Amino acid sequence: MPEFSQFGKILLIIGLITAGVGLIMLAGDKIPWVGRLPGDLFFKGKKGSFYFPITTCIVISVIISFILYLFRHK
Repeated sequence: MPEFSQFGKILLIIGLITAGVGLIMLAGDKIPWVGRLPGDLFFKGKKGSFYFPITTCIVISVIISFILYLFRHK
């Protein structure tokens, strides 16, 4: 039975992360800094454009890492 307890915790964490990402996506227009931080790459050419929010990805990664750290170290 202990293996199911660990699996349940993992599913709970994955669900919380998924819900958090969903909330960020829903509230993306209301949070002015998401996707518009200094360091986010945007190139516009004649035939198309390229956008890579590298700084935003790093910030979100740090936040998720901190949350997982809190769960790991009770």
